[in-house]
Amino acid sequence: MNSTLIFQQAIYLAQFQYAVVAEERKGESYTAPQATLQSFPPHQGGDRGPGYQNLGNSSEGGGPPPTNTWQGVFNIYSYTQYFNVDTDIVINRLLSSLDPRSGDFFSKIEANPDLYGLIWVSTTLVFVIAALGNLATYLIGNSSWNFDVSFMSLAASTVYGYAIVVPLAFYFLLQYLGSPASVVRFWCMWGYSLFIFVLSCFLLVIPLEFLRWVIILLASGVSACFVASNLRTYVEGNDLMVVLIAAFLLQFALGLFIKVWFFT
Repeated sequence: MNSTLIFQQAIYLAQFQYAVVAEERKGESYTAPQATLQSFPPHQGGDRGPGYQNLGNSSEGGGPPPTNTWQGVFNIYSYTQYFNVDTDIVINRLLSSLDPRSGDFFSKIEANPDLYGLIWVSTTLVFVIAALGNLATYLIGNSSWNFDVSFMSLAASTVYGYAIVVPLAFYFLLQYLGSPASVVRFWCMWGYSLFIFVLSCFLLVIPLEFLRWVIILLASGVSACFVASNLRTYVEGNDLMVVLIAAFLLQFALGLFIKVWFFT
């Protein structure tokens, strides 16, 4: 009997406590916790450790702004701004690279230089050289023809090495000579300058040696003039004509190398 009474008193006490708590919460609005997909893992308060980025802070909407320290080199978000181009912009820059008198390419890319053209054009040129170079040797009619796989590795090392090292070398040279230069703009300009070689490779498969030489000389001349005319904006007012001559000859030599090694 006593146990039953004690059990009833415990129930009454629990109901009383529940009523008190419910009365205290009256009038209070309950707000559900806000989940965020902006960052992962979610911010738990306090300072974040290294490697945590708030993706919502970017003015572009794609990530945080690139840092100006060496840490930004290892942050993928530091490079997103250099791929912020659409098809119309890329086509316009490709067409500009076909005009040897175009000396305003840097002014066109001033607000938005990109590395998309450098990577896309260079990669396309590598595959085009390797494939069409083998096709050209086949069309010559050599009975002992075999597909030369080494064309791919040689084309890759040549094109990528040229597109990266040469602009970088001219950047350091002009910096040393006191002329303001931007390595990203140089990479952008030199990358698009290779586009005419992509087009010329499709004509170099024609099995007429004289016509091949005419095509590659015209393509090399157009590409070299495009590079030299745009690079001139960095040497105006300075006695640096040797820089323009060097850039012209290097670009011309690249075209001759493509002809001699892949289309003979």
